[in-house]
This record gives sequence, C-alpha cells and structure tokens, in this order.
Amino acid sequence: MPETKIREVPSAPANSFSWGSGLNVQDCYQCQKCSAGCPVAFAMDYKPNQIIQMVSLGMKERVLLSKTIWVCASCYTCSTRCPNDIDIAKVMDWLRQTAIREGVPPAEKEVALFHSTFLEAIRSHGRIHELSMMARYKQKTGKWMEDFKLGWRMFAKGKLKLFPSGVRGKKEVKGFFRDLKG
Repeated sequence: MPETKIREVPSAPANSFSWGSGLNVQDCYQCQKCSAGCPVAFAMDYKPNQIIQMVSLGMKERVLLSKTIWVCASCYTCSTRCPNDIDIAKVMDWLRQTAIREGVPPAEKEVALFHSTFLEAIRSHGRIHELSMMARYKQKTGKWMEDFKLGWRMFAKGKLKLFPSGVRGKKEVKGFFRDLKG
C-alpha cells in the first residue's frame, strides 16, 4: 500500500489547538491520568497522553496514522480524569473525523468500518438497532459466521430485537447528520 503523505504542522502557539478544532490541548501537563484509566490502552500504539502531546506539537501525520484514534472507545474515562478539563475523548473523535475528511487510510480498518456502520445505524433509525447494524457490518467485512454463535445466544435470550424500536425526533437526528455534511 502506498505511504500516505500528510504535511507536518509546526507547533501551535500557546492556548490553541494545532489544526483548528477549537479544542485546547496546550494545558496538558502530561500527568498521564488519562492513560492510566483508559480501558483500551493495552491495544493502542500510543497512549492518550502521548496523542495529546503529539497534537500539541503538530505531529499531524503520526497522529492521523495511529491505531489509537480508531481503538479509542470514546468512553470518556480520560476526559473525566483530566485535572485540566481537556476533553480527550472529543479530541479523539475530532482526529477520527479529520482522518476521514483528509482521506487518511485508517490504521484499524475494521474499527473504521464499525465506526461508519454505527453512525449509519443512528442516521437510519435514530438510535442503534444492534441486529441490523451488525448485519451491515458483517456484510462490509465479509465475516458472516465469525460471531454467529454469540449472536444466536443473544437473540435466543431476547437481547437482540428483530425490529428497531421507534424513536421520537428521528427527523431531527437525520437533520443533524445532514447539517454535519453541509
């Protein structure tokens, strides 16, 4: 696969975020509480505090090509632990969106597929309908039988509903996605 070239951005001035997100990462003093509390840090190539440091140094290419931004579960543990109120989970989400917008191939392809399938399910139903979301995900990956036994057990116990439940404000949710594209 050809190497993706992304221009490195020089360090940002104090109290600004390197690429125009409006999120401030310059206040991070590397206490590492975010990384210590992260439930998926074991699967990351860079810990959350390292990503924040790289963002503040303008290391755009390295950050956007990292596995970390795709492995992040957006559980907000890091954000709640930060003594400087840096919304690290929001930074990770912004980095994923930046990578998608700039056409950077995801380091974790199946995680990126799951991410897009998850958002498609919300756009389509106004909330998550696990059965249809997983069917779409399995269609995209071609791994139909990988989780079949688990899925069947969940369905048999009533944990997976056959049809999506209704949701109020479905039009508003669709409008939200339309506004994001516009």
